Amino acid sequence: MKRPLTIAIDGPAGAGKSTMARLVARRLGYLYVDTGAMYRALTLKALKEGVDPRDGKAVTDLAESTKITLEPAGEQGDRPLIFMDEEDVTNKLRTPEIDRWVSTIAAYPGVRRKLVHLQREIAARGGVVVDGRDIGTNVLPGADLKFFVTASFPERVKRRYLELAAKGYGVTREEVRRELCKRDQLDTTRSTAPLSRAPDAIVVDTTRMSIEEVAEVLMHYCRETREG
Repeated sequence: MKRPLTIAIDGPAGAGKSTMARLVARRLGYLYVDTGAMYRALTLKALKEGVDPRDGKAVTDLAESTKITLEPAGEQGDRPLIFMDEEDVTNKLRTPEIDRWVSTIAAYPGVRRKLVHLQREIAARGGVVVDGRDIGTNVLPGADLKFFVTASFPERVKRRYLELAAKGYGVTREEVRRELCKRDQLDTTRSTAPLSRAPDAIVVDTTRMSIEEVAEVLMHYCRETREG
């Protein structure tokens, strides 16, 4: 029996890493761990309770008192279910307001400490595909396979705009461009575990590739690693 792998997928917003992580997990029969959704859940709670996202101490205290859990989607879809204090918030996490603040909240060392501990616990069993900003470099540096999924900035803006427009959010392409630029800046310059490519990560530029083409590239490396 082939041993279950631990697969890390990193990359900037809008590059397609979450889509790829879900596809690969489904094809391998693995658990998909959406680490970004965990930070989004905490961001949602901060906004609901009126905690200023710019107040690092208040947000960190909130993280310490918040229970965030993940459950496999099962027959309900390929995205894991995210619970915040026992409430299923899976379908409440992809909004422009959360987009605006999640990178700020994810940068606080105390917040990352708590959620990284949880992410490592989940991944310890193997048979997981974990995506985020610092999985291969910080959360799971010993992962069996690491990918860095990226795309050109204009392509990432287009994808995020179409995603939000499809959900009915009245945003302009320029608003999405500004927000994505801000998120890139925050993600790559934060002092704790910034977004960067692990030296042994396989870079996959998805700019001119279809979803199926990208999935096949990733699956090729997964098959090689499992059989190696």
